[in-house]
Amino acid sequence: MAVVSSPTTRGRRLAFELRKLRERAGLTPSQAARQLGWSLSKLTRIEKAQTQPKNADIEAALALYGVDDATHAALAKLAKDSWKRGWWTAYADVFSGSIVALEDEASEIRAWEPQLVPGLLQTEDYAREVISTYTGDQVAVQRRVMARMNRGMLLRRPNAPQLHAVLDEAVLRRAIGGREVIRKQLTALTEAAGRPNITIQVLPFDAGAHRGLEGSMELLSFNDDDELDVAFAEGPMGDIYLESAEEVARIRVGLEAICHVAMSPSESVKFITALAQGDRPQGASPE
Repeated sequence: MAVVSSPTTRGRRLAFELRKLRERAGLTPSQAARQLGWSLSKLTRIEKAQTQPKNADIEAALALYGVDDATHAALAKLAKDSWKRGWWTAYADVFSGSIVALEDEASEIRAWEPQLVPGLLQTEDYAREVISTYTGDQVAVQRRVMARMNRGMLLRRPNAPQLHAVLDEAVLRRAIGGREVIRKQLTALTEAAGRPNITIQVLPFDAGAHRGLEGSMELLSFNDDDELDVAFAEGPMGDIYLESAEEVARIRVGLEAICHVAMSPSESVKFITALAQGDRPQGASPE
């Protein structure tokens, strides 16, 4: 599985464009590296956005590939912006991977969560309860909670991405933090589902076996360009990113299958509302 270490989507876009230009020039990686005076590993790292290229490296590559003035100007601007950091750099000790940078530039985020409310939708009290299970250091807990709350602001900004989240029924019934904490979290979910850029579905217990049994999945898309899609999974052993067309396609198919067997968005909101009010509804059959 491919591991993404690029800090931003712009960095990934630059790497993608450089690879395409090389291919259009009819050069293999070995041929291009030799003519540029680079090692093959250096060219590979640049084309996979695993390292930040120097301006001189970009200029040399563009000259070799014979790009026109307009393309040169566009890529020079992209290179200038490609490794800029955002708000999350203030929490570099909290965010060990590049998921936050990728989320910040995504146009759509699709997620399946079988265990917890997605971080982007967590309330402060819910997040604190979850984070506290991993450390007793209250200073560290508070810092991680604040980082997660800042992360959630992504969904409220003017150019917010579309979020489509499917939650297992167990997520909603798991009394993390006690009755009042989970009630506020459930209420926050129904309020979030009322925003135009957020869709929430619930996968009921009676859906039986389904494509999400192996764990959580997340797919980030960028301005309708499927070739830049990234799949992501978060777990105790670290973050896993999948970039290859085959891996991304597998995650996309899995998410579509889960959405198909889940309750409709309107049924899901009713279900979550009933739980928040203490009615303890029975799992509903998918439409």
